[in-house]
Amino acid sequence: MMRGGAVPVEAETRTATEIAPSILTSTRWLATVSALAVASVATVLVCLHFGAERIGLAEVVAILWRAVQEGRLAAESAGSSAVIVLEVRVPRLVLGFLVGGCLAAVGVTLQAMLRNPLADPYVLGVSGGAAVGASLAIVTGLSAAGAVWLPVSAFAGSLLSLALLYRIAAVYGHLSVHTLLLAGVIINALFSALIMFLTSLMDPTHAFRVLSWMLGSLAAPDDLSLSVVASFLAIGGLLLARQARALNLLTVGEDSARSLGVDVERVKRTLLVTTALLTGAVVSVSGLIGFVGMAVPHAARMLCGADNRLLLPACAFSGGMFLVIADTVARTALAPAELPVGVMTALVGAPFFLYLLVVRKGGRAL
Repeated sequence: MMRGGAVPVEAETRTATEIAPSILTSTRWLATVSALAVASVATVLVCLHFGAERIGLAEVVAILWRAVQEGRLAAESAGSSAVIVLEVRVPRLVLGFLVGGCLAAVGVTLQAMLRNPLADPYVLGVSGGAAVGASLAIVTGLSAAGAVWLPVSAFAGSLLSLALLYRIAAVYGHLSVHTLLLAGVIINALFSALIMFLTSLMDPTHAFRVLSWMLGSLAAPDDLSLSVVASFLAIGGLLLARQARALNLLTVGEDSARSLGVDVERVKRTLLVTTALLTGAVVSVSGLIGFVGMAVPHAARMLCGADNRLLLPACAFSGGMFLVIADTVARTALAPAELPVGVMTALVGAPFFLYLLVVRKGGRAL
């Protein structure tokens, strides 16, 4: 039986019977998720305190409580602090939490499906495909036709990228770590070139927007766009949660999963479309934010083990907290200047990536 601190690559060597009858109980699931939910609320409250203008935690709590009682519009007449908290920081932190949670959930899903500890939507080029789709929507003017078209276009791009990667995996039977990374590098290079080409066709305003995507940004969108993206994320998150048991069985291999009654091809198609949906929705509002989907799942496994029924919600909460903290550091470290949040996640994720690739090379999957 796998201990909470074991590395994920050991999943390949376990038999299906070691994973299927998980020791996960409803009490443990509820206790872990509740603790992470409380930690998430506390993290958001603390992050609301930081910024170019410091606002005390007591005042932050008072502003939020008053907003709940009187409604959000009351912030306009409640003073500058309330406006900063409710109109600037809260939307940004909510967006950051959604984006971080989705990237982490997509990362752990890809790692289980590809049985590869370095799978990540950024490293594999899935985020780049979504950025290409979004860029095409801007160039063609489709994004101006309605708030839904930008995430839909990004979804199409990420789905194309995942289909390409999955096709490469099908040719090789099973991608090794290094082959997977090479495929990701190639796909990333291709999509980066396409983004640069599309940028050269845009006017300066749109070109700056696309270039900002490549560095990652959590500048809050308008309410309509945020609602559309939240709907995409809710649908995708529900679909992933329903496939948690199948993910557990896919981790030990497709043949073992089939022998236990899993319709492997249907599950893989569902997971591909769902991860593409989530990645497209995220990239359409936040751009290319790397390494969240790789680093957070490994940290979450050390906390709660490898059972995806618990690991998926744990990654969602942990990824949200991680990105909220990274964004808070990015906007306060050099205040009043602001660093792109993608820079902060790369500063943390890139060394962790090297650790997994080099230091953990004794693991079977490496």
